[in-house]
Amino acid sequence: MSDPESPSTPAPRHGHAPGAWPLLGHLPHLATRPLAFLDSLPGHGDVVRVRMGSRTAHVVSHPALVRRVLTDRGSFDRSGVLYEKVRALLGNGLATCPNAEHRAQRRVLQPAFHHSHMDRYATVMTAETQALTGRWRPGAVVDVTEEAFRLTTAVAVRAMFSAGITPRAAEELRGVYTRVVAPAVDRVPSPARRRYRRALARWRTGVAAIVAAYRAAGVDHGDALSLLLAVRDEHGRALSDAELGDQVATLVLAGAETTSSVVAWALRLLADHPEAAARLHGELDTVLAGHPVTPEDLPRLPYTGDVVREVLRLYPPAWAVTRTTTRTTELAGRVLPPGSIVICCLYLLHRRRELFPDAARFDPGRWVTGEVPRDAWLPFGLGATKCVGDVFGTVEATLALAAIASHWRLTPVSPRPPRPVPRIVLSPGPQPMRLARR
Repeated sequence: MSDPESPSTPAPRHGHAPGAWPLLGHLPHLATRPLAFLDSLPGHGDVVRVRMGSRTAHVVSHPALVRRVLTDRGSFDRSGVLYEKVRALLGNGLATCPNAEHRAQRRVLQPAFHHSHMDRYATVMTAETQALTGRWRPGAVVDVTEEAFRLTTAVAVRAMFSAGITPRAAEELRGVYTRVVAPAVDRVPSPARRRYRRALARWRTGVAAIVAAYRAAGVDHGDALSLLLAVRDEHGRALSDAELGDQVATLVLAGAETTSSVVAWALRLLADHPEAAARLHGELDTVLAGHPVTPEDLPRLPYTGDVVREVLRLYPPAWAVTRTTTRTTELAGRVLPPGSIVICCLYLLHRRRELFPDAARFDPGRWVTGEVPRDAWLPFGLGATKCVGDVFGTVEATLALAAIASHWRLTPVSPRPPRPVPRIVLSPGPQPMRLARR
């Protein structure tokens, strides 16, 4: 295992992206060929200046600098235009709050993700996967991106609420991700905008009603919301209804989208790499022998876990983590004034050739041979703001992949490669695939 700050990693350097358009900057490149544009940036430096309309951002991909930005909370804050946009839509939850509030919020939410609850959550995960695939029919064509999102939304809703909110209510809000990345869209009156606003209002009303009912009943329902209602901060104060609503929205909506992208990418990549699929199927057939997968099976499914880890390397859901400088800061020789936008591009970090041999290749076997410098594998972020649901999401993706791949073979309808859609997560976009029983 190599050290990302060892001599094998060149000293960081700064530069600027060429090809900026007048007024628009690099937005046309990001809109039409986003990943190709990102892939070109390391050739111009480890801290690359990019123009997005009237704003300037500094894209960071050097491992030492990424780690510094994500851990130096005094110099880099979770603030700025993007976070303001997310907070306006999802509320001030753990994934969106500024650094100053994060520690207290994480302390409140951490009990809901304690390992002692994972078996209960895993039972929900396997039940929902079986319900989803139980509706599949051989020969049918499904969009695996949409199917994966339905699955993870149902899991998130059932883990949070034992009853009351339906997965459909959460699915209606998926447009939030497009609006966050392209805030100008939300300024244009349209039927889609009105539908989204109505869905958001229904979601908030529904959550508020459930919170009120839980409080009135005073009963532990055995779900995450019951845990959140029971916790107290360091001053002995319970979460308010508004605070609970913000946390629930963040956990359900953001959690469902991130994990669904991993499942969808895994199914497509395995279809495109038959050798990896054959090895996965061999492991599943040997270990499960036709039985439904359970959490107890996971230690005996190492290659299945390696597939998930490799997907997280190639297409990390949190592919770009944004920070804003709070004081004059130097990165790779470039002095950034307060208020500068810094984007830690984990997509680029995970594809650095000096860290990952043949970095663009999908190869779950690299995890077996120890080729992965885990100190530079950061799909869930790093430090105090690392995703609190990392274990939850990894277990969910692994169980879902095992359950699907043990019984189904999926073939892309089109041989054309996916066209990733960089929203808040790095989605593979629509992926119609034909179903066949194994």
